Amino acid sequence: MFLRSSLTVCFALSFVGCGDDATSSGAGGAGAGSTSGEGAAGAGAAGSTGSMMVAGGSGPGGSGGAGGTGGDGGNFVGVDPIANIGAVELVQSGFSFTEGTVWLPDLAVLRFSDIPNNVIHELDPNSDAITDWRDPSNNTNGNAVGPSGDIFMAEHSGRRVSRSAPNTPAPMTVSDSYMGMAFNSPNDVIVRSDGQLYFTDPTYGLGGENQEIPWQGVYRVNLAGDAVLVGDEYAQPNGIALSPDESKLYVSDSEDGNLFVYDVAPDGSTGARTLLIDTGPSDGMAVDDAGNLYLTTGAGIEVYRADGTPWGVVTVPEQPANCTFGGADRRTLFITARTGLYRVALNVPGLP
Repeated sequence: MFLRSSLTVCFALSFVGCGDDATSSGAGGAGAGSTSGEGAAGAGAAGSTGSMMVAGGSGPGGSGGAGGTGGDGGNFVGVDPIANIGAVELVQSGFSFTEGTVWLPDLAVLRFSDIPNNVIHELDPNSDAITDWRDPSNNTNGNAVGPSGDIFMAEHSGRRVSRSAPNTPAPMTVSDSYMGMAFNSPNDVIVRSDGQLYFTDPTYGLGGENQEIPWQGVYRVNLAGDAVLVGDEYAQPNGIALSPDESKLYVSDSEDGNLFVYDVAPDGSTGARTLLIDTGPSDGMAVDDAGNLYLTTGAGIEVYRADGTPWGVVTVPEQPANCTFGGADRRTLFITARTGLYRVALNVPGLP
């Protein structure tokens, strides 16, 4: 565990409590700053309603989709998502430390990271066969799916967020620095339906390398490819997620605890953070169609309504680190927990 740098006060006075868009940097951005020179996604397409990601591009590589308006939870608002569910099932064990669950709807596969082993695995849920998809992975932690089906990866040892086409493990840089300073070790990432992304940057994967940014922050990469500071008032920002309508951004602090929320404007910028759930440290998280939140903690998967009131806890054999929804009906919660990959069927479908 790394403690927050004492230099934060002298270096970040202009950023404390700033919300989004205090200052931006084009270095290592999603457009011209990428190693391949490509934009952050392909040609834009119009967004659609509902809670699922929509096909549409962003950045200089495409005109960018209008984005979806987001779902309202449909018939699932008020439904207890974990009432009378079955036991959590082990899919496979024997890993070192699993993380970064992401469901790729177009391919109907799950991908997840084994951080110490430097691999991103792929699960075929039809056969439960698990193969290596990216090896080495630059010790990728969190993964996310973009609007065009690309996979976005938060690389610990790469100190960047990278992107790959769905079937092409070779990554390109999306963002690797802020104001000319290398990121610490990007941890978790989420992508908006218009292609903008948000990620956390604690120091867990920094190892012996120098910490150039004297805080542990949350960032947005906008449509121009610029890294924009969302907030620096964290000990160790970790899990990150968007609400179904993309009007809220959630961030957990895995050292100080608590879940925080930002209002998100239509252009992707954020307001000041507020405390949503007063809880212990949590890692990655997931969100379902009704806006319920699934936090990975020492107790298991703690499930909360969108207003922060609790539904209950899903018990997991090992302490979970991340989770995501997948399967044909999006009702299977896939859980990475230390040495194992687990799953459980829930009552409400969720976001990949």
